[in-house]
Amino acid sequence: MPQHPRRVSGFNLDELLPENSFNVARALVGSEGTCAIILGATLQLVQSPPCRTLVGVGFPDIFLAADHVPQILEHKPIGFEGMDGLLLDAMRRKQKFAEELTLLPDGNGFLIIEFGADTQPEANAKARALAAYLKTLPAEPTTRIYTSAEAKSVWRIRESALGATAFIPGVGTGWEGWEDAAVDPTQLGSYLRAIFALMNEYGYRSPMYGHFGQGCVHMRHNFDLQSEAGILKFRQFMDRATDIALAHGGSLSGEHGDGQARGALLPKMFGEELMHAFRTFKRLFDPTNRMNPNKLIDAHEPHEDLRLGADYNPWHPKTHFAYAENNGSFADANLRCVGVGACRKTDAGTMCPSFMATGEELHSTRGRAHLLWELMQGEVLPDQWRNKQVKESLDLCLACKACKSECPVSVDMATYKSEFLAHHYEGESRPLSHYAFGRIDVFARLASYAPHLVNAINHTPLISSIMKKLLHIHPQRTFPRFSKPFTPDRRLARDPQRRRDRRIPLPADAPEVFLWADTFNNYFHPAAMRAAHQVLTTAGFRVTLPTQHLCCGRPLYDFGMLSTAKDYLLKTLNALTPQLLAGTPIVVLEPSCASVFRDELTNLLPYDPRAQKLHDQTFLLSEFLVKHAPNYRPPQLDEKILVHGHCHHRATMGMHDELALLRLTGADVELLDSGCCGMAGPFGFEKDKYTVSQTLANRVLLPAVRNKAASTILVTDGFSCAEQITQNTKAKPMHLAEVLALRQSTDPLS
Repeated sequence: MPQHPRRVSGFNLDELLPENSFNVARALVGSEGTCAIILGATLQLVQSPPCRTLVGVGFPDIFLAADHVPQILEHKPIGFEGMDGLLLDAMRRKQKFAEELTLLPDGNGFLIIEFGADTQPEANAKARALAAYLKTLPAEPTTRIYTSAEAKSVWRIRESALGATAFIPGVGTGWEGWEDAAVDPTQLGSYLRAIFALMNEYGYRSPMYGHFGQGCVHMRHNFDLQSEAGILKFRQFMDRATDIALAHGGSLSGEHGDGQARGALLPKMFGEELMHAFRTFKRLFDPTNRMNPNKLIDAHEPHEDLRLGADYNPWHPKTHFAYAENNGSFADANLRCVGVGACRKTDAGTMCPSFMATGEELHSTRGRAHLLWELMQGEVLPDQWRNKQVKESLDLCLACKACKSECPVSVDMATYKSEFLAHHYEGESRPLSHYAFGRIDVFARLASYAPHLVNAINHTPLISSIMKKLLHIHPQRTFPRFSKPFTPDRRLARDPQRRRDRRIPLPADAPEVFLWADTFNNYFHPAAMRAAHQVLTTAGFRVTLPTQHLCCGRPLYDFGMLSTAKDYLLKTLNALTPQLLAGTPIVVLEPSCASVFRDELTNLLPYDPRAQKLHDQTFLLSEFLVKHAPNYRPPQLDEKILVHGHCHHRATMGMHDELALLRLTGADVELLDSGCCGMAGPFGFEKDKYTVSQTLANRVLLPAVRNKAASTILVTDGFSCAEQITQNTKAKPMHLAEVLALRQSTDPLS
């Protein structure tokens, strides 16, 4: 059998280990760039090559790509992965990695090949040599050599493959089963063609991706595992796929092991004589058969231990949200999680903040999803919506929405939490804090008539202490200060002439934009509203404002007050009907409020056509200026700008437009990888969550704020994020609108 690189943790063991030593080595992934190799009783540390270069190669299809693996292996890469066009289609359907996908060369079958060396020029030379060789091939593949930054983006595509194939909108769920077979790389093209023909015969569909340098290809097929006919078909497919793999000299397991899924098929690969030897060996060490019974030895059939099965009949309760992408079923929504564990990272991104703080599986997205799945089965967890274990797990969810974008299968725990809490408190009294925080818009509006008096009362030590105890607020938190609202501006309403005289003159046909007056900016931080009005007017737009008190109801979702949230949304749709019919853009300054219109709205009111219009017509300020004011130029700034992105901003809208606009100022702009700030609306105020809140804030955000230069401008659009900063430091963060209004003309409504 031809030799080919054995790759562990990104480097080629053939180049690093002595001859034949691979057969006695077990590789354990250590810190980045390091692999611990256990040879007998000796522990050796092997450093991966310090310099690397990545090459992307595109072929017309995945089969041609597989055909050329053996020739490419002769160039001795340290990493060699492959993926097909169906995988990319799945990511596009999920609206994930749009920018990263543009880095791949043309084609429908892709190889990602990495070279390593002691110096970067040497690694680059190896990459160029491969590119030159590929130009001589009749298949005429397209080739691209990546920078180190581009390489990270390309690897992210490959790393997200499992999640991308597990649940594909409009296609359905992809199941494991035949996801781990491997053949010699010289047989890879023939093997994939045979498997693909078998898939067509059975009506199955699956992307193909994996470790092509080792001949190991992963798949997730659209098996029907909920009917007797579908399960029989699945069992027949597994038998015939096994025959194909073995006919190509392959193994049923290339990476993850056989276990329950393929244990019953092992006699086909090893024969009865070896299986008898395995059975005898196991009985010597496990005479009572207590360790993994019926797995590898005397294994159950693949269809006997299915997670679903023909008798799968979960609870399908009536829900507030529509779950359109999950067949309208909360139970189906909780089938999304396939256990990838991307939510368990602690060093980057936003998901999952509570796990980052506690390190407990109970507080990870995966842990919560599994509990909710068990709840829907009704076999392990009792009391349905009243279950205390599920309530405890969801209690530390910050509803950051990061899982919806960072989880490869888009588990939407913020929505699931809100749904659960809505039913958990049905017919039950709620804590006072739910009403105080959930209906903050009502109290903020009342306080706006005499904000200075209310602030004085709130910050009187005795009264403040009593209120904190009643509302279960941590003693070290301080109440945000109310302000006179930007709108309705009663001074200008009483004096229309004053309003007209102070406007910047605009042509009669100036396009209209509606500036949404969210509770947080309107009643607590009206400076951002004034700045946004100025920026939009300067950009040439006629700005209109609400003529009545409106609120998206964002805080209501944190407590599952969904019936009230629907009432708020219907009131908003009724008030904005003229703007929606006219196609007027709705600019929202608070990211969490914008996310209501871009996310929860259509899930709560799926059959109201106005809901989709508001979804489509809602923009953050940065999005609106980039898309609708291409000639707008912000003021030029010499300062450095440090940006913290609100969780909902990152997850629902993305930070690209915000950063692009800030960079037009000429400033040095840095986006912090600070994840969730830990405040998350009322979360950070609650006494029993204060420690988690502070742990998250101190992970990246607060150290960066404390260490920034005095002249650095700190930007965050989220009111909660700004509160977390001001309650822990002396820094004064600014909204994007305030930055864009710097050094411009006087605000027409100030």
